[in-house]
Formats: sequence, structure tokens, C-alpha cells
Amino acid sequence: MSQPLAERLRPRTLDDYIGQQHLVGEGAVLRKMIDAGRISSFILWGPPGVGKTTLAQIIAHKLETPFYTLSAVTSGVKDVRDVIEKAQKGRFFNEASPILFIDEIHRFSKSQQDSLLGAVERGVVTLIGATTENPSFEVIRPLLSRCQLYVLKSLEKDDLLQLLDRAIHTDVILKEKHIELKETGAILRFSGGDARKLLNILELVVEAESPGESGNTIVITDELVNLRLQQNPLAYDKDGEMHYDIISAFIKSIRGSDPDAALYWLARMIEGGEDPLFIARRLVISAAEDIGLANPNALLLANAAFDAVNKIGWPEGRIPLAEAAVYLATSPKSNSAYLGIDAALDLVRRTGNQPVPLPIRNAPTQLMKELGYHDGYKYPHDYPGHFTPQQYLPDELVNERIWHGQLSPAEEKLVERMKNYWGERYEK
Repeated sequence: MSQPLAERLRPRTLDDYIGQQHLVGEGAVLRKMIDAGRISSFILWGPPGVGKTTLAQIIAHKLETPFYTLSAVTSGVKDVRDVIEKAQKGRFFNEASPILFIDEIHRFSKSQQDSLLGAVERGVVTLIGATTENPSFEVIRPLLSRCQLYVLKSLEKDDLLQLLDRAIHTDVILKEKHIELKETGAILRFSGGDARKLLNILELVVEAESPGESGNTIVITDELVNLRLQQNPLAYDKDGEMHYDIISAFIKSIRGSDPDAALYWLARMIEGGEDPLFIARRLVISAAEDIGLANPNALLLANAAFDAVNKIGWPEGRIPLAEAAVYLATSPKSNSAYLGIDAALDLVRRTGNQPVPLPIRNAPTQLMKELGYHDGYKYPHDYPGHFTPQQYLPDELVNERIWHGQLSPAEEKLVERMKNYWGERYEK
């Protein structure tokens, strides 16, 4: 059985590698390290199909060092330790460290990531991780601090056209088929900057055309690509990559209060074999980010949908997902909590570790009491309405406003209550 086109065309050298010139072009940071023959541990962050795995393999081949691969989807802590032990035993003195490539490293649990720390720190292995998720959220801080982070970009139009030309004229199978690339708009649009998806679409379209249908030449047009992908709407995604474009449309439809569109994109994901828990997680995020305080029940319902899907699975799980999607889409919207925490994080980064005011510090020891910890604290429940004014922000930030209520019936009540409590502070 023939390998898929994407695998047959996988580059073996940096000269054949398409895209990411900011990393591997002449004089770029990764190119310099590779040419010097020594690399440090790093993580490649970028969307699917932009060459993360290929780049790791090229590096290992160029450095002529042992190359171990683990998938975060199927590997456990024991697999990590086995590979590290194998790497340790097989390494000769002064030889470059073996490369351990971990695909989808964001799926590793904390304990799995912890098991890598010692080996990476001691240089037993050089870690190359690949992830489609922001490493700041998905990779533990000690591991992230031991790795450089390189961001890969979606391939540009010229990169994709170069790849199509290479496929048609150099691939051992396609070059025998007399293919004419008459139009490229549809194939580029459907690929979304993903090289693997681009080649899968090309292969699908070519395989569906027999020479008898269009003479001796297969003429690829936008109409033909659209036709073949409608007949096989999921065939271009043979590797089961997450449908980031569709999940984006789903979330934006909810945010835009369009329940019909939300249900449509939900159905597309269900038909495409999407992981139901992935959909459910995104609903929980949407409830907090986009509906927020305008309807706090949205988060409760989204979380309940997540639990229900986890318990009942497919096909019945489609029903709580649909219920949550419609409820979120038809709910009033507010992103004040989302904007508030981002504003607070920005304030913390700009102002550093401001001291906690003495009255609201904890005072578990006599020494702390003598130093004034907790002194002057007013217990709100001792006052009418369970409120009394006192300072909670650090001295330097006492006049800062972080949360700003938005215009929705539920949130306006919250703003009004804050005005009653704090007066002018919440008038701004």
C-alpha cells in the first residue's frame, strides 16, 4: 500500500523545507544552532501542518544523533522513563545528546512533564516538543524555563503554491498523472495554511479523477475541488486534526447570538468525529468568556453539559451539547470578567509584587500580631448590609479600577450595588 502524499513529500533536509524562514532561513536562530551541530531543548508552537514534526526529524538527521519519539496521546510516565533510560545507556562520552521528540506535548499531564525535568536539565536528552496550544498555559513552568520557545506560522500562499508545484512535478505517483493546476483559490482556502491538509486535498481530488473523465490530463479547478470536498467533506483531514476553523466558527456563532449557526457548526464537528469533550470544554470557556456575568447560569449549564457528555458519551451526548450551545447563543452577553482578569494581570506585570495592606493580612502567630498584621481589619458581617468601606488594594494601587460592568440587566444590578457601596469609585 502506497504512503500518503504528505508522507512521501516530507522533506529530508532544510534545503527542501518550505516556510518558517524566520527560524531556518540563512542566519536565522535555529539554522545557526543546527549548522553549529549543537542544539538546546526547545518547544515548537504552531498550528497543525506547518512542519513541526518534519523540522525535528531534519534536525536529528543533520546532527546524526539518536532520535526518540513519543506521542503525548498514547505515552505514559513509564514510557518517558524507558526512553530516558535507553538514551542514557546508548550515549557515548562527549557525543551529542539524543533527541527526544514529543508530539502534542500539551497533552502530557503534570506528572508526565515532571518526569522529563531531570533528564532535560542534566542533558541526558535534548527535548523537542511540538504543540498547537499556547505553552504558557499547557506546559509546566519548570519545563518551560528549560526550553527555548519557537513559534511557527501558518504557511503563506507562496509557500503552499511551491508545495503544490513540487507535489505535481516531483512526486513519484503524481508526476505520472499529467496534472494541470488551472485554479488554486479553493484548494488554498480549504487548506488554511496547513501543508498536510493541502496535500491531502490534492491527493483526494486526483484520486477521484480517472483519466477517462478529462482526457489525458487532470485539470484542477476551484469547481472540481469544491465538488470533491462536498462529496467527501472530511476526507481532506485524514489524520484527524482538530478542526480549528470549525470550532472558531462555532464559538463566534455563540458569541454573535446565532443559535442556528451554532447548531450547524456543532453538527459539522459531530459528523467529523470531533472529540465531544473538546467541544464541551469550549462551551465552558465560552460561557465564562462571552456570557459571563450577564447570565451566570450559563457557566453552570455548560459545566453540567460537560459532565453529562462525560457520563453518557455518544450518540446521546449530542443532546446536552446542543442544549448548552443554544442556551449560550441565546443568552445576553458580557465579557467584563474576561477583560477584568486580563486588566488585573497587566496591572500586576506593570507594578510587580505590591505589599498586602496590614489590616487584611493573616496573623496566625503572636509576632505577626505585634507587627500589626490584621490590626484594624473590619469584619463586614458585623456591619449593616454586610459591608463597610476599607482598603483592600495595595497602597500604590488604591485608586485603580479593574472591573467595569457592562450593559445587561443582571450586570447593571451588580454595578448599582457597587455604586451604593463605594460611591465615586464606581462612578467612573
